[in-house]
Amino acid sequence: MSPSPWRRLGLVAAVLGLLVPTSVPASASASAPAGPAPRVVGPLPGTVPGDRLADRIEDTYPFFSTPDDLAAAGYVEQEFHVSGAADGWAGNGTKVATGVPYATRVVVRRPAHARDFNGTALVEWQNVTAGYDLDALWNAESVVRAGYAWVGVSAQRVGVDQLRAWSPARYGGLDVTGGGRFTADELSYDVFTQAGRAVESGAVTGGLRPRTVLAIGASQSAARMTVLYDRVLPQQQPVFDGYGFVVGTAPTRAGAEPVFQVQSETDVRSATRPADTDRFRRWEVAGAAHSGYEGQAYRVPISERDLGGAPQYDCDRPPFSRVPMHHVTAAAYDHLRRWVERGTPPPTARPLEFEPDGVTKKRDALGLALGGIRLSQVTAPRALNTGDNTGETFCRLFGTHVPFDAATLARLYPHRGDYLHQVVTADVANVHAGYLLPADARQNLADALAVGGRR
Repeated sequence: MSPSPWRRLGLVAAVLGLLVPTSVPASASASAPAGPAPRVVGPLPGTVPGDRLADRIEDTYPFFSTPDDLAAAGYVEQEFHVSGAADGWAGNGTKVATGVPYATRVVVRRPAHARDFNGTALVEWQNVTAGYDLDALWNAESVVRAGYAWVGVSAQRVGVDQLRAWSPARYGGLDVTGGGRFTADELSYDVFTQAGRAVESGAVTGGLRPRTVLAIGASQSAARMTVLYDRVLPQQQPVFDGYGFVVGTAPTRAGAEPVFQVQSETDVRSATRPADTDRFRRWEVAGAAHSGYEGQAYRVPISERDLGGAPQYDCDRPPFSRVPMHHVTAAAYDHLRRWVERGTPPPTARPLEFEPDGVTKKRDALGLALGGIRLSQVTAPRALNTGDNTGETFCRLFGTHVPFDAATLARLYPHRGDYLHQVVTADVANVHAGYLLPADARQNLADALAVGGRR
C-alpha cells in the first residue's frame, strides 16, 4: 500500500532537510510564551508553474500563490504544514473537546533578510466565504513597503477540504475536523492560535522573531475572530498582541489586547455603533465597498490559474467601488502596531451620517455618502462610488462605480488644476489626521495626474 500524502510529505521533508524544529532556540527560550507549540513542516517544495494534480509534492505549488513579484521586492513566499492537538470550542465559548489532532497549512510572505523586517507579523485568518481560502487582506504594496511579514492561516473546514481535493499530494493529509467529528469549525480557534505561536517562535518565518504579532481578519473571518476574542481568549494563554477586524464584526468584551475595527460603507447599516474606548477604535470609510475593485482585479488572474476561471457577476448597478479601502487598512495596521508597542491610541474618526430613521445614509447631491473617513476619491470625485448594490449572489458586497460624464466633471472642476488641487488638499488633510499614509497620498497624486491633470 502506498504511503499517505502526509507520510509522503514527512519523508520528502526529512530527505530535503525541511523539518523545522518546534522548540524555540535556547537564546530565546526564556521569553517563549506558555501554550502548545505545533509541529511545523516546511517550507514545502513546489512553485508556480506546476501541476496541482501531480503525484509528487515537488511538482505542485501553493494554492492561490501570489503573482506579485516578491523577489524583486526582497520578499519570499513559503508554505508550511502545521499540526498538533487543538481544543474544540462552541460559539458560546464552551469547551467541547480537548487535544484533538489536526493538520493545516500556513502561507508566509516575508522579507528575505532580517534587516528588511519591521518586526511586525500580520497573521490573517483566511476567508472561506467563496468556498476556498482567500487572502482577503493581502496587499503587496503596503506590506512590502512597511516591511511586514504576512501569514495566512487555513483554520476552517471549508478551506481545508477544498485544498485536499485541489491537490491531494500537497494537501491530502490536512484535517481540521478531528477525522470528521468536529465539522462546525470547533477547532478553528485553537488552530489559528497555535499558528500564531508558530509565527511568534519564528518557526514559519525563516527564524525572524517578530516583536509584535497582530491578528487580522475580514468579513466572515472577522466574525470568527470576534468569537475568539470575546469567548475563547479569556480561557487561553494570549498569543496575539493586537487585533484588526476589517469589514466585519468586532468584539464587545473589553480585553487587554487593543482592537481596531475598519468598516466600509457597505458594512455600516445603522446609526447604532459601539463607542471608541482606550482599547477599541472604529473607523468607517465613505464610498468604500465590502469587496471593492482592488481585490477583485488582483484575484482574477489567480482564479483563472487555480480555479479554471474567475467568477462573473450580474449586478443591478456597475459593481466594484474604487475607493481604496486598503489605504485606510494600511494606516490602521500602522496605528495598531504603535498602539501595542508604545501605548499610543489611534486617532478617532467621524462616523458616517444617517437620516433620522437611523438606517438610511445621508448623501450629497452627487449620491456620495456623508461623514466617515473621506479619501480624495470621495472629496474630489470623478465617479460615483458607494458601498451599495443589489443583484445576484455577492453583488450587495461590491458597491458601485459610475464614472461622471464630461458635463458633470466640467461643473465640478471648471478651471485647469482644480481637480489636482482638491486631491492634494484632501490627501494632505487625511495624512495629517492619520487616516492615510504619505506613500499612498503620493500614489493618489500620481493617479490623479494620469487621469485628471488636464482639468
